Amino acid sequence: MNIRFVTKTIHAYLDYPVALGLIALPMLLGLGQSNPLAFWLSVTTGFAALILTILTDHETGLIRILPYSFHLIVDFAVGVVFLAAPFVLGFKGIDFAYYVVNALAVLAVVSLHKPETGAPQAA
Repeated sequence: MNIRFVTKTIHAYLDYPVALGLIALPMLLGLGQSNPLAFWLSVTTGFAALILTILTDHETGLIRILPYSFHLIVDFAVGVVFLAAPFVLGFKGIDFAYYVVNALAVLAVVSLHKPETGAPQAA
């Protein structure tokens, strides 16, 4: 049984709200108490995610010049950075929790990606 259910379409419709959340949530949650980078890492990543989504070749991309496979690689890298950041940068409290939760969510979405029909599947 294959548990991969996050299609390209589902992912595309998640991208804009996630990017906007990464921009707005640091302000709403008061991130940056333990380290100012906790605030700015999210906001900067949110703007980068917005640009990435606009440029990705999927349903909600506006200027479809980047392949979806590249988008997934970037998402995976963001998940890894978000997981490492609280430990490397010494985040505490809400800053720590915010990045760990976001990292796990991003990595889950990427790992649950359902390859498109006709695309080779990993064993």
